Amino acid sequence: MSEREAVIEARNLLTRFGSRVILDRISFDVYRGEILAVIGPSGCGKTTLLRNLTGLLLPQEGEIRFWGEEITRLDEEERSGILRRIGISFQSSALFNSMSAAENVGLPMEEYGRMDKDLIAALVRMKLSLVGLGNYGYFMPAELSGGMKKRVGFARAVAMDPEIVFFDEPTTGLDPITAAGLDQLVLELRRLLNCTMVVVTHDLRSIHTIADRVLMLDRGKIIFDGIVAEAEGSSQPRLRQFFERRPDEAIEELDFDAAGRPGGG
Repeated sequence: MSEREAVIEARNLLTRFGSRVILDRISFDVYRGEILAVIGPSGCGKTTLLRNLTGLLLPQEGEIRFWGEEITRLDEEERSGILRRIGISFQSSALFNSMSAAENVGLPMEEYGRMDKDLIAALVRMKLSLVGLGNYGYFMPAELSGGMKKRVGFARAVAMDPEIVFFDEPTTGLDPITAAGLDQLVLELRRLLNCTMVVVTHDLRSIHTIADRVLMLDRGKIIFDGIVAEAEGSSQPRLRQFFERRPDEAIEELDFDAAGRPGGG
């Protein structure tokens, strides 16, 4: 079997805010065509890692290579050229409320594509159709449900046919049926676009449905890197706690006052 091709290589990433270390010299690869789920408890560094990988926040130390090119040493214009080959779907969808669904999806095409308006309009309709919203282009974000906003965010993320797509908590805040539909959409987009995906999530159903591999962070370190079946069978305490949905002992031992607020015990 031929060796897998790494499209992202992260080495010794160190990110801190003041004296607080968020990512503590972590290293890993992302392989072509896979869906990598980045998991872990709240505050473990998942979103910070995503911001590092997408160029929204550069690490203080370490290297990030896309297709062999180290992006942290590039100037802004050079880095932009690399980042045009990726798409990002944000947790809150990050749609502009003053713009229609179609206008939101068309933004990357207008910024990077240098296309005429008729071609952009046709491509936007195609991208919205891809996520099941072909007839909703004229809707404003306020007129869309939470799941529909997520789909518009997906359409914008794949507007430029990216080679790598990043998703930040794609099913957070959604009912199980809507979330399951988005999981299937993620798989379908991967199949149709033949792209690589990195998904930050804490949704166990999503992890089982979409993930080829799991990367678990805890206290700024990588504590697991492997397939879902290995994660579930692992004896690593934090990993078992995550998959068994058990609270921290410190939380279980908190005292609560009559109003339901944590006490000082």
